[in-house]
Amino acid sequence: MAEIVGVRFKRAGKVYYFDPAGIDLEGNDYVVVKTSRGLELGRVVISPKQVLTSEVPTPLKRVVRKAEPEDIKRAQELEDKEREALVECGQLITKLELPMKLISAEYNLDGSRLTIFFSAAERVDFRELVRELASRLKTRVELRQIGPRDEAKLIGGFGRCGRLFCCTSFLSEFTPVAIKMAKEQDLPLNPMKISGVCGRLLCCLVYENEQYRARKEKMPKKGQQVSTPMGIASVVGSNPLKETVSVELESQAIVELPLSEITIDEGSSPAPGEEG
Repeated sequence: MAEIVGVRFKRAGKVYYFDPAGIDLEGNDYVVVKTSRGLELGRVVISPKQVLTSEVPTPLKRVVRKAEPEDIKRAQELEDKEREALVECGQLITKLELPMKLISAEYNLDGSRLTIFFSAAERVDFRELVRELASRLKTRVELRQIGPRDEAKLIGGFGRCGRLFCCTSFLSEFTPVAIKMAKEQDLPLNPMKISGVCGRLLCCLVYENEQYRARKEKMPKKGQQVSTPMGIASVVGSNPLKETVSVELESQAIVELPLSEITIDEGSSPAPGEEG
């Protein structure tokens, strides 16, 4: 068995696992850990616990220490330096005429390394930018190009639902979203209605997709012949969440009935072109 602690560096960021190194830690404690970017300040989101050694990613880095007030103060001071770094970087981008959009900047805890995130339509040769920026700021500089979803996550904002972006508030990792999910939920396939601010398909299409898929498996297909308390009818629609079926009777009247009152005629199949 091995002991691990889960640490997050940003709100709704990915959880990384460390060896608590015998330090008494609880949820929401701030800790200083060593990463590939040097020392960083993170927050405990998973208290130390025992797991199977085979489940532990290796090598597991150790927590350096529980954060002191000086560490937290230092992190707050670096936020001002990050804003200044973005201004410097923006001036150099204009000077070098580079086609890129600055998103955010992050120093590690000792200020020895600065990571700048940007977006661009194409790959950008930013070698000269890195050299000049490192010379001005007297620190090691790394530029990292990110995609539309990561850009929205870093900037934040509100979705069409009126709530904070899911990726900003609680989604720690992006899940693949397919247009098939919108079809499964009978949503309009208008990109303006099923896309987020990032221009990609809404992350929330994933949330209820499995529920829709499972319920639709129980529903008769459009165009299928069924028996109802009012006689033989043809299916014209369904509501998987309400578990109701809309049918057209022989009188051409359309009624909505509970699925429990519908019997699918054996051997009946949807009319051509109306499957699903």
